[in-house]
Amino acid sequence: MKKGNVMLLVLLAAAAVVIGAAASLIRRGFSAREQPSVVESYLATSVRNLAVPSRAKHEKNPFVPSSELLAEASAHFANHCAVCHADDGSGDTLFGKGLYPKPPDMRMRGTQRKSDGELYYTIENGIRLSGMPAFGEEGTGDGDPDTWKLVLFIRHLPNLNAAELKHMEQLNPKTDEERREEKEEEEFLRGNRPQAQSSKSHHELGE
Repeated sequence: MKKGNVMLLVLLAAAAVVIGAAASLIRRGFSAREQPSVVESYLATSVRNLAVPSRAKHEKNPFVPSSELLAEASAHFANHCAVCHADDGSGDTLFGKGLYPKPPDMRMRGTQRKSDGELYYTIENGIRLSGMPAFGEEGTGDGDPDTWKLVLFIRHLPNLNAAELKHMEQLNPKTDEERREEKEEEEFLRGNRPQAQSSKSHHELGE
């Protein structure tokens, strides 16, 4: 069989798979609660791999792991990344569960087998048609030290210990409600009654 005919058959087969997957998706609906099908996952992974330039895949991390750098990177991760990826990299968060596709468990082989350059490029440029935004500044040219340090931390995720997780939890962004509760607790520990109770007491005393 001629090479051109083989290529045509491959393209037709691929088109048939895509059409079949699209038809199945339409029948199921478009809820973000669903897990991507095998076909969707394969196509998305293939396209994502093609999207990373070959040059970027071979870039090496200029930083060497140390306790100081990992502490710095874990604080950055806790403050900026954990809302979707969780402190431990599992992706098991309220926002993470609502995304489609779901964030990967970065402790697992799918992420850990990627090169340093691939991880860096993904953080800097994001992933189209997903919830992963581009965090890099366009046109900067030089590598971002903070992003390279995050790559170090991602490599460390499978070995994260309980003490590190507990410290990261304290660095997670807080809602206004959580800040209010913390302030009330601090006031209580200082011996000050909440404002609402103080007002009520004055009212009862006729002041």
